Amino acid sequence: MRKGWIVATAAVGAGLSFVMVLVVGVYMVAGNLANGVGQGAVGLAKGSVPAAYRTLVQKWGNLCTAINPALLAAQLYQESGFNPDAKSPAAAQGIAQFIPGTWATHGIDGDGDGDRDVWDPNDAIPSAAKYDCTLAKYVKDAPGNQTENMLAAYNAGAYAVIKYGGVPPYKETQNYVKTITTLQESFAAPVGRVQPSQQAAGAIYFAQKKLGTLYLWGGNGTADQGGRFDCSGLTKAAYETVGIALPRVANDQYNAGPHPGRDELLPGDLVFFSDDLTNSRAIRHVGIYVGGGYMINAPRTGAVIRFDSIDTPDYFGATRVTEDGAKALPTSV
Repeated sequence: MRKGWIVATAAVGAGLSFVMVLVVGVYMVAGNLANGVGQGAVGLAKGSVPAAYRTLVQKWGNLCTAINPALLAAQLYQESGFNPDAKSPAAAQGIAQFIPGTWATHGIDGDGDGDRDVWDPNDAIPSAAKYDCTLAKYVKDAPGNQTENMLAAYNAGAYAVIKYGGVPPYKETQNYVKTITTLQESFAAPVGRVQPSQQAAGAIYFAQKKLGTLYLWGGNGTADQGGRFDCSGLTKAAYETVGIALPRVANDQYNAGPHPGRDELLPGDLVFFSDDLTNSRAIRHVGIYVGGGYMINAPRTGAVIRFDSIDTPDYFGATRVTEDGAKALPTSV
C-alpha cells in the first residue's frame, strides 16, 4: 500500500507531463478500438438493473425482435428510475409509467396471479414489453429501423410513423428515439472493447488540481463552499470542464456510458462503489480512475481529495463516460 502511495504521489508531481502522456495514450487507443457495444444477443451489464427486476427484464426484453433487455431497461430507467411507486403529474403510474387508459388496454397479468396491477413490477414490466411489441407490429411495414420506428410510435403514435414512413420529423420524437437507443448502451453488457473517451485526460487534469482539498458533503466546488467537493460533485465538475454534463449523484452517473470490465479500465473511467453489488441504484461512491489500480476521489467527511486504491470489496464497476450517454440521462429519476 505504501509503495502504491509513493507511485501515486510521483504521478501528482509529474503534473501536466503526466496528463500529456495520458492525452496521447487515450487518443491512440481511441483510434484503435472498435466502437460501442457489439451486436448479437444482448445481456445486462452487472448490477445495471436492480436484482429484484433483472430476471424479468432479461426474460421480457426478448419478447420480440424490436426490443432487447438493455432497451427495455433503458425505458424503465427513463420512465421511473426503476421506482415501482412512481407517479407523475400526468397520472402515469408505476415502474413503467402507464397512464390509466393505456394500462386498461395493454396491461397484462404478467405473473399469472389473476390480476393486472400497474403498481406491481411483475405485471408492469411484462406489460411494457408487450406494449412495445404491439407497437412494433403496428408499424412493421414502415421503412427504416424497426426498433426506432417502435420507439417513435411509443412517443408520437403509430399513425405518425406510418404517415411519414418512419420516425416522424418531430423534434421531441427524434430526441426520444436517440435518447433510448443511446441509453441502452449503459444497460448492455459489452461484448467487445469499449471505446475510450477523448475527454478523459481533461477530467483527470481537473481532478489532480484538487488533490488535498478538504471534502464537503454536497460540495460542488463553488466559492461559497470554499471550492470543496463530495465524491460525485468532483466527478461532475471534472467532466464539465471538458463539456460533458453529468448528473449530480453517483448512482445516476453510472448510466453515463457503457461499462468496461476491471481488466479493461482506462484513465478517466468513473469507478463506483456500493454495499449492494447487485443494484446500481444503491451506489454510494464514485472516483476517477487514473491507472495502476488507483483513482482520485473525495472519500468522506474529514478527509481530503486524494489517491485511493479501487480494489476493495465494495468495488461495483466502471463507466466509460460518453457525451451522448450523459446527454441521454433524464434530469431526474
